[in-house]
Amino acid sequence: MSKESRRAARAARESRRLGAAGAARPAADGGAPTTGPAGAGTPTGGAGTRRPAGTATRAGRRERVRRYHEASFLERYRSLLVGIAAVAIVSVVVGIVFISATQPAYACTNVLDPSPTPPVSPGSSTRLGFPEENMGNSHLISRPQRYLYCPPASGTHINQAGQGPIAPKVYKPSDNVGPPNWVHNLEHGGLVVLYRNDSPGATAAGLQAFQEFYNTFPASPICKVQPYQISPVIARFDTMPHPYAVLVWDRVLYMDTWDPALAIRFFNEEDERLDKDGALIQPPEDFFGCGAKLQSASPAPANSGAPSAAPSSGPSGGSGGPSAAPSAPEPSPSAG
Repeated sequence: MSKESRRAARAARESRRLGAAGAARPAADGGAPTTGPAGAGTPTGGAGTRRPAGTATRAGRRERVRRYHEASFLERYRSLLVGIAAVAIVSVVVGIVFISATQPAYACTNVLDPSPTPPVSPGSSTRLGFPEENMGNSHLISRPQRYLYCPPASGTHINQAGQGPIAPKVYKPSDNVGPPNWVHNLEHGGLVVLYRNDSPGATAAGLQAFQEFYNTFPASPICKVQPYQISPVIARFDTMPHPYAVLVWDRVLYMDTWDPALAIRFFNEEDERLDKDGALIQPPEDFFGCGAKLQSASPAPANSGAPSAAPSSGPSGGSGGPSAAPSAPEPSPSAG
């Protein structure tokens, strides 16, 4: 074979190779593949043709942007914030309870300090003690409960079983009782004896003397309320100018030395009082129904200065004493 023949055969083979490669290449405008070099090829882009695998994405198509939800500050720290709020609420409650527990139960604006009580002979008509301005008898207690005068012989007090009025007994210096508790006893006609912590009354011997006074305490002079229902209450109280004080409603008898006989006389003359027509005017709250009993018994008229003779009838069956009152004398307390 001549050189020209071999050259022609090589050109023909190259032409066929190029034609086959062009048929498989897609057109630039998305049409059918081109035909061979003579322009005669199979039609392209018709129905039933497939896009070759691995072809590029159609020009002009955008990728969709995916949106993600970003949590807010409250959503991210919700548990932490709830925990902080709970701790704060508990702290406030604990603080309020602590402040209430550590606040004093009462406070005094003035200390009752009149002239010393003049000596009173046994037959004297001079009234014992000093009158104290009435401070009301509300039950709306606050803490601290403020009294215009101390020791208070009237005023706002607790109205709750076991806390006001309180059980008659000899309270030790360490016992936590004060005016909000025993003023209610005064309102019902009780006698209250107070001693300062720096007085002999706070010693073991002084407490024993008080116990003896308690054990022999009599019934009330007019209404015959039996002992240990509302009287006597004997307790520590420091805000007063004398070592001892004996109280009935609206009246205070100071003592520099404990005198049980004088305390009983004060109780008999001042605890229960009648007006000129024989009506009961003291104590202010007739808890034991004495007024009705006196009206039914029609006692003899008495002057307003001293109580009339006691009626012959026994104690009223009314509503009875406070539930906390003991039915028998308390045993002698030990020194506090």
